[in-house]
Amino acid sequence: MTAAEHGGSADQPAPADEIGSFSQLVRRAAELRPDQAAVIEGGTRWSWGQLADAVARVAAALVQLGLRRDDRIAIQAPTSAQYVALYLGALQADLVVVPVNPAYTLPELEYIVQDSQARVLITSSVAAIEAASELRQRHPGLAHIVLAARTGGGELPTVDELIEGAGEQRHDQPGRTGDDLAVLLYTSGTSGRPKGAMLPVRALLANLAQLAQLSPPPLSPDDRILLPLPLFHIFGLNAGLGMALYFGATVVLTGRFDATETLQAIRDERVTVVVGAPLEFALWAGRPEAAESFRGVRYALSGSAPLSAELVSAYAEFGVSLFEGYGLTEAAPVVTVNLVPAEAGNGWAEPKPGSVGRPLPGVQVRLVDTDDEEVEVGDLGVLEVRGPNLFLGYWPDGAGGPDADGWFETGDLAVADDDGDLYLVGRRG
Repeated sequence: MTAAEHGGSADQPAPADEIGSFSQLVRRAAELRPDQAAVIEGGTRWSWGQLADAVARVAAALVQLGLRRDDRIAIQAPTSAQYVALYLGALQADLVVVPVNPAYTLPELEYIVQDSQARVLITSSVAAIEAASELRQRHPGLAHIVLAARTGGGELPTVDELIEGAGEQRHDQPGRTGDDLAVLLYTSGTSGRPKGAMLPVRALLANLAQLAQLSPPPLSPDDRILLPLPLFHIFGLNAGLGMALYFGATVVLTGRFDATETLQAIRDERVTVVVGAPLEFALWAGRPEAAESFRGVRYALSGSAPLSAELVSAYAEFGVSLFEGYGLTEAAPVVTVNLVPAEAGNGWAEPKPGSVGRPLPGVQVRLVDTDDEEVEVGDLGVLEVRGPNLFLGYWPDGAGGPDADGWFETGDLAVADDDGDLYLVGRRG
């Protein structure tokens, strides 16, 4: 399928000002399409109605733990349908989610638990489970350690047991809205200890609304989007899962990446959109069944690392346009994407090799020199971003956030061509 043929149905999301919470996104889809598939993960298949029920039950279970508004809940678990319910349920219970890499060592985990003052840790880490008693002793504010699944954790409760203990109770309140802090996502940056980027509901939803303003919109409720990305990373959490929630599309999750198995999932689940990282696209391209698996895919979108022109060409041979975007945790995350409208007004133009595209609608970018003056077209500059999708600064006091005029310096070096398309060059030293 060529880039000019991309497009979705007319059943598009409500205007951004009508959406104030992630709970509202789930309820809206559950009301419009209660029986349509919302989340698919292996043998787990939840309709929108079932997802809404799972979220409400998780929220009720968390409320029963005695947690208060604004308490932090750290989730250290692999991508799964359960993770989706935990994330959305925590927001619905008025809690702040702290995603944690399951591969973190115990000292790395402890730093985040201590710095965020998390009240709950939901974990699949064997090291964390074995050190549960010591963790609670060293971090008295950590009131609960819960297993993502039963893995020999002794007396520690599981998520499923918490939900069962709440019985038929449901917590259907809106939860986090507007400027409420939704996600505290730790990013290491270039040096030093990881810093917690404070992402409010407003910024997360603003980025989804900005994506929805692309022409044509990137998704429709009829799409099935494959997401082989970790949900502890902002790319998977918001540009992947969040976008599927915003459009009411079906998300197909893979907890562990395997090229053969994911290609099979693309075929079996009739996936129409694939979102991933360059390494995943490279591993797929090397498989003999790749062309057949991608036959029904409308387009693919890559992020998190530079995408080679050779890989774009390889997918073009499959008949699939592979686009690229640029973003960062602090921007929730998408800043630019090369989903550029075709001159004919039907679909998107073929991507320029090496370009990460143009700013999303509602996002401003500029390239500045060492004197903070904007550079000329074609000159190298430091990339700065401004828009409602930006974070509130770093935990706990908002330090390092956008300046008084709303601009945030990314530290990335780039150049722009005459069309306004950006090309990343590296990091400022």
